[in-house]
Amino acid sequence: REPKGYRYTQFCKHYNDWLAKQRISMRQVHKGGEKLFVDYSGKKPHIVDQQTGERTEVELFVSALGASNYTYAEATKTQKLTDWLASHVRAFEYYEGVARTLVPDQLRSAVSGPCRYDPVINRSYLELAQHYGTFVLPARPRKPKDKAKVEVAVQVAQRWILAAIRNQTFFSLEALNIRIRELLERLNNRPMKHLGGQSRRERFLLLDKPNLMPLPARRFELCEWKTATPNIDYHVELHKHWYSVPYTLRGERLDARLTASTVEIF
Repeated sequence: REPKGYRYTQFCKHYNDWLAKQRISMRQVHKGGEKLFVDYSGKKPHIVDQQTGERTEVELFVSALGASNYTYAEATKTQKLTDWLASHVRAFEYYEGVARTLVPDQLRSAVSGPCRYDPVINRSYLELAQHYGTFVLPARPRKPKDKAKVEVAVQVAQRWILAAIRNQTFFSLEALNIRIRELLERLNNRPMKHLGGQSRRERFLLLDKPNLMPLPARRFELCEWKTATPNIDYHVELHKHWYSVPYTLRGERLDARLTASTVEIF
C-alpha cells in the first residue's frame, strides 16, 4: 500500500513555494541625519618608499550617510584604534556635523566584546561617541544588510577612487589622501541616474545637512584606555614608560587613559 503524503516531485514544488515566502527583507527607511555607516575597504591602496621602492598597503576608511549616501573616504596606515578614531573625527568635520547614530562593523577597534545582540563597545570609541553626542549601534556579525549603505559606498569608492589611482604612484600617505579627496569630490558631485540626476552632495544638502547635530566647540582628543597593575615598587608600565601611583595600590588592577598630552590613572 502506498504511504500517505506527497510524491517527491509534488513535495519539492510545495517546499520551494514555502521557501520563496521565507526570503523576505524589511525595507530600511533612512531619515536625514539619523545614521552614519562606517567601514574599511577590503581592497587597499598603497604607497611606495621613494628610496627603496618598497610597496606598502594602507587602509581605506569609508563612511556614508544613510539618507543621501554622501560619502567620505581617506587612507590610513592601519585599522588600529588611533587611526579608527582619527578617521571619525575627520569624517565629522568633512560633513560639518554629526549623525545621531554610528553603525560600524564589529571590528576590534569598535567593539571589544563582539556579540550578536549586546556587543561591548570599545571604551575609547564610546568616549568619542559621548563627546560628539551620538551613540554606537554595531551591525550584527555576518549580516551585511545591517550596513548595506556602507557596503555599497565601499564598492563605489573602489570603482571611482581605487580604480582611478591603480596606475599612479604615491610616496606618502599625505599625497595619496590629496588625490583621494579630489576623486571624492568628483564622486559626490556626480549625478545619479536612479535619483533623477541628483548628486550625493545635492541630496546631502537637502536631507542630511539640516538634520545633523552641530560639532562641539572642542575637537575630540584621541585617547587610549589600558589596564595596569602596579609592581612591588608601586609603578605601572605604559608604552615602555613608568609612572608611580600611591603605594597602597600595589597589586590592584588600575585603568589608565592616555592621550598625546596626558596620562591619567584611575
